[in-house]
Amino acid sequence: MIKKLLSLLFFFSLLYSCGSSQKIVRQTPKKKTIKKTVSKKPSLADKVVWTAVSYKGIPYRYGGMNKNGMDCSGLIYVSFKKRNINLPRTSRLMYAEGFSIPLNKIKRGDLLFFNTSRRGRNVNHVGLVTSAKRGSIQFIHSTSSKGVLVSYLRENYWKRAFIKAKRVID
Repeated sequence: MIKKLLSLLFFFSLLYSCGSSQKIVRQTPKKKTIKKTVSKKPSLADKVVWTAVSYKGIPYRYGGMNKNGMDCSGLIYVSFKKRNINLPRTSRLMYAEGFSIPLNKIKRGDLLFFNTSRRGRNVNHVGLVTSAKRGSIQFIHSTSSKGVLVSYLRENYWKRAFIKAKRVID
């Protein structure tokens, strides 16, 4: 009988001790605040890039400067011209414009110059930087095989052909 009494006493003490004397408070989820982003005014470089990207997919045409076909310098010439910036018409003459910049300082709107010929060391190709994030540089240009497209500077072909980067607008 004492054993039963002790067992009952123990059982009730467990019941009592396991119960919570604290009030359960349900928290309502916090209201999410929507931050208004202040849209910054697009830079001149952004506008030049947007113009160039509008020609993506246009076929290559030597000397071309319109939607029927474009060569590399024609794409750059037209993209800057539509934003009231005058550049020479050929990649070799464009190379004489602006100032040189190291690859780690590249930004959107800069020009990349290349020698894609196996002979000589002269500039014969130009591209426009569309993105430069964490060392990954993308540029738009026109190739004789694929027309106007975006490529990465880290691609072996372009890395080997690269000569210099230049800035013509701030």
